Amino acid sequence: MYAVKRAGRGSYRVYTPELDTRAHDAELRRAVENDELVVHFQPVVTLAGGDITAVEALVRWNHPTRGLLMPGAFIDLAEETGAVIPIGEWVLLDACRQAAGWRAANPDAESLRLSVNLSARQVTQTALVDIIRNILAETGFPADRLVLELTESVILQPDEQTVARLNALREMGIGISVDDFGTGYAALSYLRALPVSVLKIDRSFVTGIDTDPDVYAVAEAVVRLAQAYRLHVVAEGIETAGQAAALIEMGCVSGQGYHFARPMPGEDLAAKLSSSVPAGRPGRA
Repeated sequence: MYAVKRAGRGSYRVYTPELDTRAHDAELRRAVENDELVVHFQPVVTLAGGDITAVEALVRWNHPTRGLLMPGAFIDLAEETGAVIPIGEWVLLDACRQAAGWRAANPDAESLRLSVNLSARQVTQTALVDIIRNILAETGFPADRLVLELTESVILQPDEQTVARLNALREMGIGISVDDFGTGYAALSYLRALPVSVLKIDRSFVTGIDTDPDVYAVAEAVVRLAQAYRLHVVAEGIETAGQAAALIEMGCVSGQGYHFARPMPGEDLAAKLSSSVPAGRPGRA
């Protein structure tokens, strides 16, 4: 309909999937302009004590007619169309601004690390390092408290430019994490080519870890190998005390999941931090 209107009186268009994609792309870009996006935060905790040592920023779309949408409803399309670039920049800016506020209000939150997802499209940006440097300068959030999370697809065959950008970010003090490890085809050997410091184990390695010996054995092997590469391991999708106990037994120190806390708005997390951040101890993502 909008394509016909733009073409003028007497025009017509036959529906194609491309028209639908363009319409959704325009809607996504307007979501950034109209402040329809919101950031929720999920704590990363020490499995043994439950202390919050990091938070992961997760975008939500407060759609004007469809309500609050989870990333699964729009991120794949945003990645396909390129809208993920302005969305990703906005998320990083808003998350850093909120985290800087927590640090100013709560001295115990100064050790907290902030994890923000970096899309495959963003990694290809020539100006990526400058964009992130400018966001940190604008918000006052320290580089050594920021962790950027990459998907496995980014690390499979990194080109020279990608490696150079990630090394530049690492030299700034920013941590680099591999998210959802185990969902693709990446091997730990790929991590040697990149300045990765954190490995997040996908929830598929956690489900059944306390009831199925085979699942336990696979998860333990991943944890041991990651530790051999001197990577800090974070287990995702922990939903029960039994899963947490099994992870502790195999030497995994950190984790996140509904067993500890669901993603929440920034103001709710700020209230939670005052009683959950370990004072005087360095945070790790």
